[in-house]
Amino acid sequence: MDRSRVLTLVGVSYIEDNIGQRVPQEAPRNVFCDITSVSASEWFDGGKAGLNPAYRAIVFASDYQGEQIAELDGVRYGIYRTFLGRGDTIELYMERKAGI
Repeated sequence: MDRSRVLTLVGVSYIEDNIGQRVPQEAPRNVFCDITSVSASEWFDGGKAGLNPAYRAIVFASDYQGEQIAELDGVRYGIYRTFLGRGDTIELYMERKAGI
């Protein structure tokens, strides 16, 4: 496995401002990964479920901390599914979403 690509995982936490509104604070961090296309069946099944599957990123399981947003080559994606891979890896299935 290559793992020479850099994926930015974006964690989101919320703080309260001076009038009591919850304001999101992003904490991006870079991890090394291997990027592949999703399979035809993943793309088809995801489309039936209203998703727009784009890529599968394979990262070390210890690098993933439950983030729901990823950025690859300047484009933001939502992580809609994870799968524990072989050994110490986890697969992150990403979709292109508007508004993230």
